[in-house]
Amino acid sequence: MPSPSRRTVLATGSALGGGLLAQAVPAQAATSEQTAGQTTEQTADPWRTVLDDADLVWQRMPATWYEGPYLGNGFLGSGIYAEPGAETSAVRFNVQHSEVQDHRPEFGSLFGLARLPVGYFTLEPVGAITGLDWRLGLRDAELTGTLTTDRGTLALRALVHNDRSVLAVEVTPSEGERGFRWVFHPADAISPRAAFKPLPEGYEGNAPAQVAEYDGIRASVQPLLAGGGHATAWRERARGTSRTLYVHVAHSYPGSTALGRALKEVRGASQLPYSALASTHRAWWHAYYRKSFLSLPDARVQRFYWIQLYKTASAARRDAPVMATCGPWLESTPWPNTWWNLNVQLEYWLIHGSNHLELDAVTRALSEFRDNLAKETAQPYRADSLGIPRTTDPHLVNGAAGTLTGYGVGIPGQDPPTPEVGNLTWALHNVWLSYRHTMDIRILREVLFPLLRKAITYYLHFLEPGPDGRLHLPATFSPEYGGNSRDCNYDLMLLTWGCRTLLDSAELLGVDDELAPRWREVLARRVAYPTDANGFMIGADIPFAKSHRHYSHLLAVYPLYELTGRTPDERALIERSLAHWVGFEGALQGYTFTGAASMSALLGKGEDALKYLGELMARFIQPNTMYKESGPVIETPLSAAQSLHDMVCQSWGGTIRVFPALPAAWADLTVHNFRTQGAFLLSAVREGGVTRWVRLVSEAGAPCAVRHGIAGPVDVRDERGRRLRYRDLGEGTVQLALRKGESAIVTARGERPDLTIAPVRPNAEAPRWGLPRTDH
Repeated sequence: MPSPSRRTVLATGSALGGGLLAQAVPAQAATSEQTAGQTTEQTADPWRTVLDDADLVWQRMPATWYEGPYLGNGFLGSGIYAEPGAETSAVRFNVQHSEVQDHRPEFGSLFGLARLPVGYFTLEPVGAITGLDWRLGLRDAELTGTLTTDRGTLALRALVHNDRSVLAVEVTPSEGERGFRWVFHPADAISPRAAFKPLPEGYEGNAPAQVAEYDGIRASVQPLLAGGGHATAWRERARGTSRTLYVHVAHSYPGSTALGRALKEVRGASQLPYSALASTHRAWWHAYYRKSFLSLPDARVQRFYWIQLYKTASAARRDAPVMATCGPWLESTPWPNTWWNLNVQLEYWLIHGSNHLELDAVTRALSEFRDNLAKETAQPYRADSLGIPRTTDPHLVNGAAGTLTGYGVGIPGQDPPTPEVGNLTWALHNVWLSYRHTMDIRILREVLFPLLRKAITYYLHFLEPGPDGRLHLPATFSPEYGGNSRDCNYDLMLLTWGCRTLLDSAELLGVDDELAPRWREVLARRVAYPTDANGFMIGADIPFAKSHRHYSHLLAVYPLYELTGRTPDERALIERSLAHWVGFEGALQGYTFTGAASMSALLGKGEDALKYLGELMARFIQPNTMYKESGPVIETPLSAAQSLHDMVCQSWGGTIRVFPALPAAWADLTVHNFRTQGAFLLSAVREGGVTRWVRLVSEAGAPCAVRHGIAGPVDVRDERGRRLRYRDLGEGTVQLALRKGESAIVTARGERPDLTIAPVRPNAEAPRWGLPRTDH
């Protein structure tokens, strides 16, 4: 194993005076699994080291979507596994697209506006499949390997090109496999929900796709009853002994431009050999990963984390549709659209700390389609209110509401429809996080403030004083407990956060808003959150009394951080509520444990947080790190990455907390360019259970308080090694005055540690994700 002492250096010189380097410099580092014959050059780059170590491998044939490799770019997605019923004779390459949907709002978001399956290719070798050896390389976002049959081998390379949205698969056959073929299978253009629920009256599937050839390019054209449609075009090109398949999917509505666009893209891409496509594709991915760095001594968890960064960039782009429940990889599912009562929020949390705001589709979509949000509220409230239904299409439209077709916003105190009214405010908390992590005032002024103002105004229509003089809400619905309750904690907690955020935002924007007195009144007179001996209730009428996967009744604790355990009584309430919630087995699901892990991290309980993540890994995470309930859902593994973030760094309440909830086993840890609230980039190293140094770079000149975790007196210096003035706030916290572009390094007084970034040595070996031949 290479020596861990040669590291990526962030500072040169003997006493910090040599200056900081803006980027890490490649150097050798330890890995948890060393490939035989690996060269020094291959292990020189810390990012390459951790990414190569996290590659998924397959020595056994994946049988389902949650076992196999997956490729994507936020639009086009391909999941790869054995063809069901023909496991030894064909491999399925699914072809799905996040923009492909129906356009019949009269049947709601789950049928009439649902995502539609596109189809799949089968790779059909000459002989019977006898084995495989595949690797999904995270660094290059590329599947490579061989498929072995009783007639020879097929060496393959596959990617979904980042910019071109082209699936390219290069196959180099041995002599006995030169006759392999590709076959496209168009899918029935019907909502996947039809396999799980009765069809709405009058609903019928779209006509079958038509396959034809267009000047050497094959295409499957799927017309839609509503107009428009989608087209899948493909061409196979031979170069030497290799043959490359090029595939593109296009969707158009109401026009019929999809076919022309798909043909054009395939014609252009197929002029390039696979290696040329791979070169530009890899460049984007290599730059993507280098925006941040995290290494911890649990090899299995570290690999899982980097896979989630790969998965997120495969499923999300700022200009792509907000992730539906299964990302771009549409499979059989009862949930064929976008879910706003938890799924979306959890899907995008990790983009902030990992420094990947380029993936923020939530802020973009809520801004772009805000006019549709007004139409989702009842007619009397549309002039001044906004809401988002539980389910929408990519344009934030639900269509006809109903138990079969899609869930509308509802009206407090009325049912039907179910009065689930808080989802937009919760989604806007994600927008607030994007503002806080960038301090981009445009997000605050143009998106968050105007939309949150109308989301909170919807609540204000229904708040009424009770006999106790407090403001109360009529009955609303807490996802997904069942039953409506007055003073529902889900809504009271979101209302409180919303009013506080509006007041803060108005002050920052210099806005004298006529509603500000009303927001202050809500904060002063709002009824207390309903609690009982077990902790937080669902609402005033409903105790928490059964197994429930959702933490909708605990949002003030996490992720809103309105209640953080500031007093012994508040901490005891959080602990009691958390224990009562997870104590009911039966309906708990994966994201139950990610929520519990993050709440434990808030309380500084690293051992508990790790325990909950261990439960998640053991009980719910699938071989390729996907997750399923009644169908595929993508949010839970992604939110587990956020739970790791919460263990490594928290920045709520104006203080950056470094390593706030690490378990004892994580004595060594390295983080670099972790983005915090206030638009700071944090780098820090922990060795032997001791924080060695903390570095902060200010991108916006925001106020800075950091709880560094370094015992005893500290030195604070700038990038040139000069001492900086600071204010000691106690409890290991210092307040710094950093202008935009300035940085500070905190160390124990008198120490001059090497400011280095490198992977930490793992505590033990661990099996790779995927389907390796044997687990060890």
